[in-house]
Amino acid sequence: MLTEAVLGLPDPRLRPYVDRYLGYREHLAGPLVRREAAGAFVVLILGWGAPLDVTDPRAADRGAHDTSAFLAGPFDGWCATRTAGEGVGVQVLLTAPAARRLLGLPLGELANRAVPVDRLDRWLVRLRDELAGLPDWAGRFARLDAALAARLAVTGPVDPRLLRAWRRLAGSGAGVGVAAVAEEVGWSRRHLAVRFRQEFGLPPKTVARLLRFQRAYAMVGRTLVTAPVGAADPAAGPDSRGWAELAVRCGYYDQSHLIREFREFAGATPAALARPGSHSSNPG
Repeated sequence: MLTEAVLGLPDPRLRPYVDRYLGYREHLAGPLVRREAAGAFVVLILGWGAPLDVTDPRAADRGAHDTSAFLAGPFDGWCATRTAGEGVGVQVLLTAPAARRLLGLPLGELANRAVPVDRLDRWLVRLRDELAGLPDWAGRFARLDAALAARLAVTGPVDPRLLRAWRRLAGSGAGVGVAAVAEEVGWSRRHLAVRFRQEFGLPPKTVARLLRFQRAYAMVGRTLVTAPVGAADPAAGPDSRGWAELAVRCGYYDQSHLIREFREFAGATPAALARPGSHSSNPG
């Protein structure tokens, strides 16, 4: 069970790159398997407790095994984690442009993969060890601020046309087509797709779908669509009217479209995920 969860806000200068830090500690008497939803983001886990396994059911070689510190994603399908014992560490959630800048390598090399940090860059290993040696979360978050700021000082910016395309997709609520975005940045649709996939890990059409899914997934997690008054089992979540409302709000064609996307990206229906305790640790 989760015994400690502490949120930390990065230095304001880092906010365009990092939304928040999550310090965690959990103790598990036996193995626990979690299903982690797909996302257009990158997850950095810097842990120093019990190791875990990350598996992609579509391909065994995409996972990471017996590690407590790894980087995952972006993923266009759900994956699973398995762990036991006491886990402790920090989770850092990065947008693809932020990860591209901080890591200093194209995310096409990391898409649909979970990679232990010791196979990536020694600065991540050193940072993990430094965090483990600090006595409290405040000190760890301050050390993260310093390390990430130092990385930004030595890595080059993302191509401004790619960054503009990302922001256009992220801000549109899936309401803008890839062809329109390509025209806005002055590239052909094909050139945008190639560059976007190389630098951010996934093609723009897939990213647009994932960004829309992330909004819907977060709404399910926050129970923004509530069970109807008088429902026999409020824990079961919304009825069909509620899911239809969620589909419209998030830009899906209809309820069936919403459910198909959830099955593909989360491995479960929205109704199943609405049950208490069913959400993964990914925020969507």
